[in-house]
Amino acid sequence: MNQKGKILVVDDDRLVLATLTHGLAQAGYEVIDADNGDDAILLARQHKPDLALLDIRMEGKSGFDVAAYLREYCQIPFMFLSAFSDEATIRQVNELGALTYLIKPLDIGQIVPAVESAFANRANAASLKKSPAPNVPEAQPIEAPQASLEPQADPLKQVVALAVGIVMHRQSLSRRQALARLQQQATQEGCAMDALAERLINAQEVLAGLGSL
Repeated sequence: MNQKGKILVVDDDRLVLATLTHGLAQAGYEVIDADNGDDAILLARQHKPDLALLDIRMEGKSGFDVAAYLREYCQIPFMFLSAFSDEATIRQVNELGALTYLIKPLDIGQIVPAVESAFANRANAASLKKSPAPNVPEAQPIEAPQASLEPQADPLKQVVALAVGIVMHRQSLSRRQALARLQQQATQEGCAMDALAERLINAQEVLAGLGSL
């Protein structure tokens, strides 16, 4: 099976860990899991994942400790999943340069589009690095799209990327195919891509809110 990428998932709640691992594997990703920070660092060094999903508050090394190591020594992008959204936590998330920050509780239907968006943004950053641009520092290709976390913490600020992720997940398309599908739909409706993307995300949120019928 052709997998979309390799993801390290770290959470000390075994049920959450199992749910995320199963859901992301079903979505086409190779998943490596750890229930503590020490194991997470060892696995990251051994397997070199494309992305890490980190819980923040864990026994021993916290998600912040793991994130700092991944950024400093492995250059692996990461996103946080946490039940905490206080000002101090958000500030530290911002300082570490996370791709995004998702508030628990979450279901896999919400997480997969965010992961797809992270991979899409990472690919865009790589493309920008290949084309010399004065505002894109070559020394930090992973952090270049993350100039400020606060706009990215709000999905409406990156609606097109999230919409691409949703279309990829729901229709099993590549990033280019999903983007082309959105562009074609926007052209047919005579509306802007941002407007179409926001409408799609709103529809996804409504469906997620309905749960299992």
